[in-house]
Amino acid sequence: MNPSAVDPVGIAQVTFGDPYAAAITLATFAVLAVVVSGTAALVYRWYFRTEIPEGVAVLLGVAIVALYLNTASLGDLVGGGESVLLTPEGVFFNVVALGLAAAVSPAGRYAGDRVAVDVFALTGVAGLDGDLSAVVKSVGRFTAVTLPDADEIADMDTYEPVSTEKKAEIAGKTLFFSRRLTTEALRERLVDRVKTDYGVGHVDVDLADDGTLEYFAVGSRATGIGPTLAPGRAAVAIAADPPNNATAGDMVQVWRTDPDPVRVATGELRGVADDVATVVLDEADAAKLSVEGGYRLLTLPAEPQADRQFASLLRTADETMAAVSVARDSGLVGTAVGDVAAVVAAVRSIGGEVQAIPARAYTFAAGDTVYLVGRPDAIRRFEADAAARPAESETGGSDGSPTDEDDPDARGGGMGDGENE
Repeated sequence: MNPSAVDPVGIAQVTFGDPYAAAITLATFAVLAVVVSGTAALVYRWYFRTEIPEGVAVLLGVAIVALYLNTASLGDLVGGGESVLLTPEGVFFNVVALGLAAAVSPAGRYAGDRVAVDVFALTGVAGLDGDLSAVVKSVGRFTAVTLPDADEIADMDTYEPVSTEKKAEIAGKTLFFSRRLTTEALRERLVDRVKTDYGVGHVDVDLADDGTLEYFAVGSRATGIGPTLAPGRAAVAIAADPPNNATAGDMVQVWRTDPDPVRVATGELRGVADDVATVVLDEADAAKLSVEGGYRLLTLPAEPQADRQFASLLRTADETMAAVSVARDSGLVGTAVGDVAAVVAAVRSIGGEVQAIPARAYTFAAGDTVYLVGRPDAIRRFEADAAARPAESETGGSDGSPTDEDDPDARGGGMGDGENE
């Protein structure tokens, strides 16, 4: 056998002039490409919980062979030998070697990804997106959750709808989780996985004990300044000269400098870009500002605004707000606040009396308006319980009068002034 077939440095000198050495060398390159692409697929699946792009796997498989050929050729040149790297025979052999690496790398990618899915499923790693082998499925140490089709994915009330393209992206996906998880833990893992992997802002899920989806809805997370504005407030961008130490959240006075210094308004600074400042102030004060500019901002010492902090925290959390009215014949009548899964922030009775943070022993009465803070699924269940019973909603009350469900003012729903996030 030609020594170049076993000498690592001599691989750079192999051509098809020695068919036996060429076959062994090409087989070695193929195995190397499969191992590298398969390892990359396994690591990628472990870190990103999804399949590695085929182009990346092929590139890595080809790159390792090219790196070896170049290193071996450089070693020959440094050692004083002659390299066949640029000879016609050497170029032809190297092109075949690189082509072979590109051809076998997808096989390594597929094998590495399948190994990763199977191994991680058996070890209890939650949230895998891929098809398990028949052997692993027979073990049964996982719970598979399959997302519904795009037309069956609902939109969450009081949230911006998710685009049709995004729904199509997540439709039909099967996610795998450890069977040891409780139903509540499985729900939390599923919600977190859909948010992280698919960029969905909010997810509302109901799961059966066996992991079957009973309800699945998504919504976009509100962005920008609008959702944090209180009623009667407006955000205005003005040409102004803000103080050097002014930062977002500072209370500022807006002064017009020409012809004489005059205070125009007081508001909250939300952002500064060069000589343009965004200020939140009353709508009446916003109407006083002109487009010509010529303003200066004066920073005021002030405590952080509680409403601003609450709105900022709420729109980044999983919880939302809603106001729900208790129908006359609903199952909630006589139920205590302590039995509600969501946080009851306040209750307004039918007579107009408002109780903030009612006691846990407080019982709901017909006509109460309940202000809730909680997860969308908890609020959705509360709304269902607060609605009139089906028999009464279809035929009216026993005296033929319309029920509370027929009254638009008695229906529960999310707050429509942008404070739901």
